[in-house]
Amino acid sequence: MYTGKLVFSQAMEHLPFHTFRRCVQRYQGNRHMKRFSCQDQYRSMAFAQLTYRESLRDIEACLKAQSSKLYHMGIRSAVARSTLAEANEKRDWRIYADFAQSLIQTARRLYADEDLGLDLNNTVYALDATTIDLCLSVFPWAQFRTTKAAVKLHTLLDLRGNIPSFIHISDGRLHDVNVLDLLLPEPGAFYVMDRGYTDFERLYQLQQASAFFVIRAKTNLQVRRLYSRPVDKETGLRCDQTVVLTGFYSAQHYPEKLRRIKFYDATTDKRLVFLTNNFSLPALTIAELYRYRWQVELFFKWIKQHLRIKSFFGTSENAVKTQVWIAVSVYVLVAIIKKRLDIKASLHSILQILSLTVFETTPIHQLLTGCEQSMNETKFSNQLNLFN
Repeated sequence: MYTGKLVFSQAMEHLPFHTFRRCVQRYQGNRHMKRFSCQDQYRSMAFAQLTYRESLRDIEACLKAQSSKLYHMGIRSAVARSTLAEANEKRDWRIYADFAQSLIQTARRLYADEDLGLDLNNTVYALDATTIDLCLSVFPWAQFRTTKAAVKLHTLLDLRGNIPSFIHISDGRLHDVNVLDLLLPEPGAFYVMDRGYTDFERLYQLQQASAFFVIRAKTNLQVRRLYSRPVDKETGLRCDQTVVLTGFYSAQHYPEKLRRIKFYDATTDKRLVFLTNNFSLPALTIAELYRYRWQVELFFKWIKQHLRIKSFFGTSENAVKTQVWIAVSVYVLVAIIKKRLDIKASLHSILQILSLTVFETTPIHQLLTGCEQSMNETKFSNQLNLFN
């Protein structure tokens, strides 16, 4: 008797599988495959991400225990450990990269009107990278140091909704600043970066593309002050200056004026110095923009804690990139569901609920809304404390 769609299938309905089929056709993913299509592979790996599976054996055991529900999950063939391992090893990771990018575009449109918390209409990006440590003997293609392997996840995060708009996966040896060469600057957008991205030749390319940047200055910065603007020191600001670079190479690489802002953070007792090519925004807004850069750090922390990207199901470069891109697509999928269904709960709460209910048939909106209501009831409960 039909009792309704599984929660897993309801979540998958928010994915544009017509786009997925085009990605598969672009890279001939189903060529010479009679069973276990790319869509079966994607759904199996997405199941592993949503339910925190630890290994291929774990995925196989869980799906085998629910074999009567595989068809209703959209998986058209049995999932064997060896079959999934071979698919991750051989099927082009760009299929899942392109699909994740299409989801990112969908999510960014949904979150375009999200309130940033600042009086600013421009798009604001935070650029940073995180390193995932690996074993050199198992992942020799990802050599980082003499006795260590690693991959880097370079991410450009759109701060309206915390949606990654650009992701590049490299071995650990690629320096963070080189990723600026891969970006296509968006005129009028703000790029917020830490001082590890200080390269004035590359920053000048952002200036020439009519994009703005906010970057923390290094301690050995050589500049000459042209003039200063008045600041309210009660807000934490210490100075707002127009400067030119005086270093031999830096002056050649960035010949125009820069804005230097010094800010004192009373909570951490630190003095921060920022450089920007924007001269119209208030100095305090520039300092606030840099504070928002921590959203990308929280994004890295979130996906490392709640998705499978620290332990991998395969050891080849193709398998690792496939798993990472599918993990990113699952993160974006949860963000899309949250926005489309107007769920107030956090992404963490939504993912926790989905992880326990993928085989249930409760309508997903009712499930997540009920979770939200129970959280509110718990928060404002009048129940007495047992241990007073």
